[in-house]
Formats: sequence, structure tokens, C-alpha cells
Amino acid sequence: MPIPIVNSIASWFLKKRFHQIELFLKYPNEVQNELLLNLIDIAKDTEIGKKYDFVSINNYETFSERIPIKNYDGWQDTIERSRRGESNIFWPTPIKWFAKSSGTTRSKSKFIPVSSQSLEDCHYAASKDLLCMYLYNNENSKLFTGKSLRLGGSKELYKENGTVFGDLSAILIDNMPFWAEFSSTPSNRVSLMSDWEHKMQAIVNETINENVTSLAGVPSWMLVLLNNVIETTGKDSVFDIWPNLEVYFHGGVSFVPYKDQYKKILPKKDYRYYEIYNASEGFFAIQDQNDSNELLLMLDYGIFYEFIPMNIYATSEEKAIPLSEVKLNQNYAVIITTNAGLWRYKIGDTLRFTSLNPYRIKISGRTKHHINVFGEELIIENAEDALKKVCKRTKAEIVDFTAAPIFMKGKEKGAHQWLIEFKTPPKDLDYFNELFDNALKSLNSDYEAKRYNNITLNKPQINIAREHLFYDWLKQNNKLGGQHKIPRLSNTRNYMDDLLRLNS
Repeated sequence: MPIPIVNSIASWFLKKRFHQIELFLKYPNEVQNELLLNLIDIAKDTEIGKKYDFVSINNYETFSERIPIKNYDGWQDTIERSRRGESNIFWPTPIKWFAKSSGTTRSKSKFIPVSSQSLEDCHYAASKDLLCMYLYNNENSKLFTGKSLRLGGSKELYKENGTVFGDLSAILIDNMPFWAEFSSTPSNRVSLMSDWEHKMQAIVNETINENVTSLAGVPSWMLVLLNNVIETTGKDSVFDIWPNLEVYFHGGVSFVPYKDQYKKILPKKDYRYYEIYNASEGFFAIQDQNDSNELLLMLDYGIFYEFIPMNIYATSEEKAIPLSEVKLNQNYAVIITTNAGLWRYKIGDTLRFTSLNPYRIKISGRTKHHINVFGEELIIENAEDALKKVCKRTKAEIVDFTAAPIFMKGKEKGAHQWLIEFKTPPKDLDYFNELFDNALKSLNSDYEAKRYNNITLNKPQINIAREHLFYDWLKQNNKLGGQHKIPRLSNTRNYMDDLLRLNS
């Protein structure tokens, strides 16, 4: 089918959706309040609904006063009952699927409920909206003339007590409509292979002869795949293999540490990068503008949002606020209530708002992945921005990194220990460290105060990781591929000590 016809058909569908998007852009708080009351009404006859008397809840204030905020530990027993086949506990329609999410390598597995409503009205709706926004901003796109190379963490699905669990990507692939598979590569058979290293080569073999026009996946693992594609074909750049490639849709981890490496293997000035913010619990935000580092918070996917300011998070003063009360450039922990029956659930992410009209965000880190042993409140965003700045100055390139505290001993001050795997190491590590320390000070006033005259913190200590250290560590922990991530920052030394042992 000729490109103009393909794009015209797509545009017809997309214009219909834009009317709905414009509604929540214009009336964001009204849309969210209506959504909350709808979720409460749908679940009023569930066990949770009866326990908290949903029938009598008719506003946000009552909802927030009556229903407690919980993390996964608070929901685990209830979810386990649902996994054993009990129904109508926290959501009225049967919960058949559970997305297994382990987060970092040491945390226990979590089983996140996925309802048919969350599949259709959230995850699949978001995929369509992503295309909608991309095509709206790029009218001459040839996206639909080829295939999307998707790289998920897909493993096989496991059946237990009449329910099914596995990676979210495997659940999405298992339930996707036939036309979606037709427009994607690799095949479902390859996508669902469990051995990551064999799967990687199988993806290369199956996709190098396809007309790939877009990429979709986690930056760290997509980079591994693209380098394998170049190595297998002997080509100089990815465009020598897929000349019509025009956009990379990425999410799962921050793109900041990888951007320069992508520019080297995708050397086109007009190549597009579109970021998404999704998780096992839902699909939350989409980049809606070309060349932007902000994400539009999607308000009509069956998810009601609340936020806890990080300066009172996990304190006696902890209190959630609705979307209507957030402020610009403050760090918030995210709380969600969803159409899969998660009620006031802490997802563990932090973000800040860059715009309030419309509501646009930047992901700033994880509630557990920061260093605050000495009152320095160092978050992932600080670390990645500082490293990017210093790498630019020193012409260094980073593959991966992690950091942990060096605790005080006697009169010895504390410090931060950084373990960095370089692709291109700096010529002078001491100079790199000095620039890095100063960059962190410029980005974080709490860190700067603790570093003033070494009052609490000594200079950072940087250790160089051997080649493939982080990859080997993930492999050793059976965490290769998908959305498994290196824990960037930690308040303990568990990850660091494991990695240092492996490094030696």
C-alpha cells in the first residue's frame, strides 16, 4: 500500500484519539476525579470495596482518609490469594495474569495483577497513543511501511492454579492482536525464548533481513543487540542494515548514560528518540514532542495518581496529595490506584513536574535507590547528569555504574564509592573525579553542604570495573535481558561488595 494511503488511514484513527487526549489536557483534574469515582464504583462489591465501604465514598478527601497507602509487602498476602484462584478480592473481573517483576537482583519477586481492563485500556491504549503522538509530530513518517523491532524481557509464561505469570512483555505478546505481530519483528517464538544469550543471536538472525523502521526496548539491552547486529553483518552503522530506520522508542531505564553511544551507531542528525514511562503496574507517560526530555502524564488510562513529597516520604509527616496540588521541580514519590485493583500503591518511582499545563514530568529515580546516609539526598538524576557533564569534558564513555556509601569509622569521615565500567576511560582518573565531585556539588546543595571542607563527606572514591563486570553479575544472578537493571545508588553496600568481589 502506498505511503500516503497508509498514513491517511492511520491519521483518521489518530484524530479520533486526539479529541480524547485534548479532553484531559484541558480538564486534567476533572478527568482524574471522575476516573477515581469510576474505579471506586466498579469495585464497590469486592472484598476491598466492602471493607472500606466504597459505596459511601464520593470524593477524594474521603478516599484518602479511609484507604491506607501500601507498598508491595502490604499487598502481598492479598495478591497471593488472588494468584491461588480467589476472585473478587480487589477487582471484580477475574485476574488471570500476573506480571512477575523482581526490580533489582536482590529483591524478591513481585506479582503485579494485570486485568483485562488494564491490558486494553492502559498498556495497549498507550502503544497506540505513542504512535499517535509520533505520527502527529512527523507527518512524513514511513513508520508503517516496515516493522518495529521489539526487544522485551520476554520469557515463557507459567501457569499455576488457573492463573498465569511471567514478564509483562510476555503477557503483552501473548495477548496482542494478530496485526500487531504482523507489524513486529522478531516472531513471538523468538521473543519468548528464555535463554537470553541464544535469544539475542536468534533476534539478530531473524531481523537483519527485515525492513525495520523503528526500535522499541530498554536502552541497555537494545545497545547490546545493535552492537551484535553490526558485528554479525560487518557493517559500519545500523543504517547500513536498516536504511529506513527512523525512531527508537525507549523506556525502563534512564537514557542519559547511553545517548552518546547511540549517536555513534545511529549517526543521523534527524534520527528520532521517543521516551516512554511504563512498568508492570501500568503505562504512565509518553514523550509527546520531538526532541524533548519531558513526558506527558497520561490521565485516562484507568490510573488515578497521587504524590508524596520526598522531603516527607517515610516520615511521620508523610501525606499524599492529588495531582491538582503538585508543584514544579519538586521530587515526588508516585502512588497509584489502578483498573487492575491496586489501591493507593507505592510503585517505588520518583519524579518531578516540569510543567503543570499540561502535566509533564521527568523521572528522577527510585525511592529506594538513592544515597542519604549522611543527609546528602543524592538521587539517580543527580548522578547521571553529573557523569554526563564530566564525560563530555574528559571525552570518557561509560557502560555502567553503581555507587554505595563508605560508612564512617571512628574519626574517619564517610564517602561515596563509585564502581564505573568505562568504554573509553578518562586519561586522568583523579581529574575526572575532581570534576565529578564539583558537578555533584553544583547539582545538589545537600551534597555540597556535606562536602564543604570535608565536614561529613570525603571526596568520592572511584573504582574502575573490568570489562563486562555488570553483564557477568546480572548473568550470575540469572537477570540477563528485559527490564533487569543495575542498581545505580544504594544506602547499603550489598550490591557494591558483591560487585567488588566479582571484579577482583
